[in-house]
Parts: sequence; structure tokens; C-alpha cells
Amino acid sequence: MFDHHSEPEGEPADDAERRDRDIVDLDWSLPAAGSRPSRFPAPSGELAVVSIGDPAAERVVLVPGVTGSKEDFLLLAPLLAEAGYHVQSFDLAGQYESAGAGAGRRHDYGLFRDDLVAFLEDGGPAHLLGYSFAGTVAQLVTVERPELVRSLTLLAAPPEPGNGFRGVRGLGPFTWMATGRVGAALMIWGIVTNKNHAPPKRLEFVRHRFAFTSRRSVADIIVLMKHAPDLRARVAAVPIPKLVAVGSHDLWPLELHAGLAERIGARLAVYKTGHSPCETTPHALARDMLELFRATRPDT
Repeated sequence: MFDHHSEPEGEPADDAERRDRDIVDLDWSLPAAGSRPSRFPAPSGELAVVSIGDPAAERVVLVPGVTGSKEDFLLLAPLLAEAGYHVQSFDLAGQYESAGAGAGRRHDYGLFRDDLVAFLEDGGPAHLLGYSFAGTVAQLVTVERPELVRSLTLLAAPPEPGNGFRGVRGLGPFTWMATGRVGAALMIWGIVTNKNHAPPKRLEFVRHRFAFTSRRSVADIIVLMKHAPDLRARVAAVPIPKLVAVGSHDLWPLELHAGLAERIGARLAVYKTGHSPCETTPHALARDMLELFRATRPDT
């Protein structure tokens, strides 16, 4: 279901694209040099956190999506830290090393929103990135607690409200029929059988973390993604820089992402990859995020 890699298209435009072309498969279970693991007592339970960079520096928070984890930013986070930022990420409740969070209750939008708000309140306002499903959560927090968000990046996020799956290439017209449990099973099956064409070490890690991730949490999120709130006008009204970042071969057609960017007043950045620019084109993504961050400073 999730296209991971695409063939290179044309010559690289700059050094960031050249560095992305040179990425090789790596052990995704090994933390980046200088990173620090911790646990955060969120409203839903303990969340697994990784931090990198100077804790006194301006903060960046990267939020992974359903079936994902903080390790999805293994290549991106160090680039932002090297540029002088304090970068943090955490596993969503029910996912990987936060699997116990939210146990015994439904994983709804309120749960994920409250966890992210608490995390931002604890460390102070941040440049916020929401990846895939977490893009909706990031938008909720942005409109409800705008003082906590310096800038907003939506990375391969569902571009339409309502049934977020309806625009997915090839699958959209059929998604209304699937329950959360069936949808979760199909998603997990597609990932572990490598329908997304991940390289061997990446696939090994992805299969490993499914031994921990709560299947119930995945099913709950599938249902949430079929009932996404329409936040576009409210996000547009928040006066912060915004970026919609997406692969040219994403799950959703590019015109839907372009429409979202226009509706919320965001810049659109497109990379020559699939649903995972943070893994496959991290240098280009970091370049564009750093430009976004600079736009928040009054002297730029």
C-alpha cells in the first residue's frame, strides 16, 4: 500500500538531491549518533521519545503516522539538529515502543491530540511536522493551540477531509466497505509482504516493530482516517508558515495535495519518491523545512 521507493527521475537539481541519491540501506534499529532515548508521561500513558541536538535550541517535533515510529526520522532528524535545532520525535500511542499507551480505551482524535499538546507544553513551542495520519493530528493541535506551533509541515498527509482513503490510487472507491479491523489487516499485510518495495534492512526493521504495535490501535486509526475533520479553513487562518511536502508517487494524487496546500496557504514541495520522503529524500526535505523555519524569524 505504501510506495517506499521510486526510480530516479532526471539529474539531481542540487546538492540535497545528490546526497539523497547516495543513501544506502542501513540498520534502522540503531539510533543516530548523539540521540537520546527517554519516556514521556502523556495523558494516554508513557510514550517512547528520541531527542537529538542542543536542548536549549529552537525545538522541532516530528510525529510519525500509523504503523510508523520515531525511527522513520532517523535520517531527517540529524540534519535538522546539525542546522542548530533541538529535534524530538515519539511513537504514537499504541505504536511500537509506545504500544501500552491508550490500552483499554479507544484511540481517537482526542487521545492523539491531548498527547501531542502535553508533549509540546512540556518542552515549549515547536516547529511541528505531522507525517501521514499524524498530519491530521498536527492540524488539530495547530488550530486548537496555535501558540504551541511555530510552523507546520504536513508530510504526505491525507489531503481531503471525510474518508481520507477515497482518493488513494486504485483503492479509494472500495475503502468505504472495509471495517477498521479489515483495513488494518490489509495495511499490515501489504507492509510486511513488502508491497511498498522497501530495501532489506528497512523491511527487517518494519517487520520487527509489528511485534509490538497494537493491532487495535491500527484498526482505530483506520476508522479515524475515514472520518477526518475538515480543518482547512481554520488552518489557513493560523498565521504561521506552512509546508505541504509530498512524493511525486504518493498514495494520493498530486493534485489533491496541491489543492490542500492552496486551501491552507502552504508552500507545496514535491520530491521524486513515494510516500516516505523522510526516509528516501531527507536532505531535500530538510532543506525545505529549514527554509520554512527561517520564515518564522522577524529579520528574514
